[in-house]
Amino acid sequence: MRPETLAIRTQTERTGEKEHSTPLFLTSSFVYDSAEDMAAAFSDDSLDVNIYSRFSNPSVDEFIKKVCLMEGAEDGIATASGMAAVNACFMTFLSAGDHVISAAAVFGSTHAILTKYLPKWGIEYSYFDMNKPESIEALVKSNTKLLYVETPSNPGLDIIDMEMVAAICKKHNIIFVVDNCFATPAVQQPILFGADLVLHSATKFMDGQGRVLGGVVVGKKELVKEMYLYIRNTGPSLSAFNAWILSKSLETLYVRMDKHAQNALQIAKALENHPALNWVKYPFLPSHPRYDIAVKQMSNGGGILTFELKAGLEGGRKFIDGLQLHSHVANIGDARSLAIHPASTTHSQLTAEERDSAGVTDDYVRLSVGIEDIEDIIADLEQALAKA
Repeated sequence: MRPETLAIRTQTERTGEKEHSTPLFLTSSFVYDSAEDMAAAFSDDSLDVNIYSRFSNPSVDEFIKKVCLMEGAEDGIATASGMAAVNACFMTFLSAGDHVISAAAVFGSTHAILTKYLPKWGIEYSYFDMNKPESIEALVKSNTKLLYVETPSNPGLDIIDMEMVAAICKKHNIIFVVDNCFATPAVQQPILFGADLVLHSATKFMDGQGRVLGGVVVGKKELVKEMYLYIRNTGPSLSAFNAWILSKSLETLYVRMDKHAQNALQIAKALENHPALNWVKYPFLPSHPRYDIAVKQMSNGGGILTFELKAGLEGGRKFIDGLQLHSHVANIGDARSLAIHPASTTHSQLTAEERDSAGVTDDYVRLSVGIEDIEDIIADLEQALAKA
């Protein structure tokens, strides 16, 4: 069956109640028939049994299984948030004396982990420009253990050729991790292009309605097993309730992403030559600097677009304040259209120089395009731009 079907039809084994919709397994622990059975569960990791919901839970397992099927992964692990997933990747595979390579264009909190916290434990990092991928191999050291990218990046929508990066990682025995949050498996499957691990903030498009937090990492079985042990022992596990919500949301992910992308492309084309803007950036606009890579790796351009206002910082504030339909929130992937000014919010913890390297200027606006009627979305943007 195709991934679209598997996202809908995959569910936990039906109970004796013969339910059609998957039940919620809202329990912290699980019962054993004997002391011997419980001892065996703790001593033999090969046994497929539940012990405690920090370790595993049927609702969480269903969500993980769906994402694995959609991404083409061998195994997966779920976390309490997207940043818990990012942090778990670093903490599991990096030790004092190791080196990690990352794209400079990453989410602000990921930047904080790389630059503020990893160095405390003697872990080095190097940044590269996603628009200059030829510079990556020169950064590789004998102690380089992991390479991390977002593609498309947040918020700059930079795109990188994953096959090229995977070849470098394979040559030097480096773990290749891709944050696929902006695209989702409905649009892009990084494992097909050589990624070892793929992570998501499930809070975003996977949920699709801005309700719950969650994260997930899928990929090679032997790597996921190491991550499972880290998460099991340190506790950033996904709750059963959130997993249940997210699993149900995956049933409509493909339909939603098609609509998000359809609307986003129409908006990008409508605004590309707008007199109030310096430029518009969207992966499936031919003007995107990596358009050829985007159409190779993605089935559509996704639901995020960005632009730069000519009116500067004050004009950006007027634009945001002038929006009537769009919500001004620190999130993406909602059914409702969202707008944000990254320089003063998601990337405010970065220095001006660091924001510039990530492509975040004071005039920069990110839109998470919803699934409302396209004419209503465009009308709201045009009236707000007239006020900027």
